[in-house]
Amino acid sequence: MTGVGVGPGDPELLTVKAVRMLREADVVFVPVMAERSDDAPGPDAPAGPDGTGTGPGTVDGGGRAEATVQSYVDDGRVRRLPFALDDRGGVTARRRAAWDAAARAVADAFDAGAGRVAFATIGDPNVYSTFGYLAQGVRALRPAVRVATVPGITAMQDLAARSGTVLCEGREPLTLLPATAGPELFAAALAGPGTVVAYKGWRRHPELVAELRRQGRLGEAVLGRGLGLPGERIGPADPDDGDLPYLSTLLVPARRDTRGGKL
Repeated sequence: MTGVGVGPGDPELLTVKAVRMLREADVVFVPVMAERSDDAPGPDAPAGPDGTGTGPGTVDGGGRAEATVQSYVDDGRVRRLPFALDDRGGVTARRRAAWDAAARAVADAFDAGAGRVAFATIGDPNVYSTFGYLAQGVRALRPAVRVATVPGITAMQDLAARSGTVLCEGREPLTLLPATAGPELFAAALAGPGTVVAYKGWRRHPELVAELRRQGRLGEAVLGRGLGLPGERIGPADPDDGDLPYLSTLLVPARRDTRGGKL
């Protein structure tokens, strides 16, 4: 089983190897939002780590990964795996059940004769991806299955390229963190050296903006929303932006006074 990074949303941002692995796979699984048994998610339900969901970031009811895969693989080999991506509060029973069901579906595919199975995930399969949880479940069910990954272009790389922002130079560190971890982590990263990137801004955006302003960094920040999707936006971190998708990316470049000053 191979976790294949398919980039942040633009179908052109796949590596040659990623395209080959998707085309050679007997089955390509993509993540989608699991339906709730109690009530359906409201209009503000977030897209999950893989760009799926019923809220912002959704692509025609499916996820970013599925939309990207459809540019290279016929629908007959694409299968959806539901995940409880809208659950909050850590490892909920619903989330755990979805992981287990997804692992069984992959195991069943191998049992049915599939020789090569791929799981498409936006960005990179080793960076905040559902693939890691799926891989653990598949290994438990079928220890003989070999698990591998194909790296993908991340949202921070796409945003850096599109905004003309250098991520890191010389001895500068690069800090990547999820805004969902809380404002304290973001504040500490901003106070340190180097570039800071925050994923999953969404409802935390006002807190992030407040901290940027407090540390005098608001004017330097670049915000990317819906990268690679219709209606995407790249520009300054607008303090009044209250309609961010869950998968927004905030990039705060390191302060550089001279060329090569960090060497």
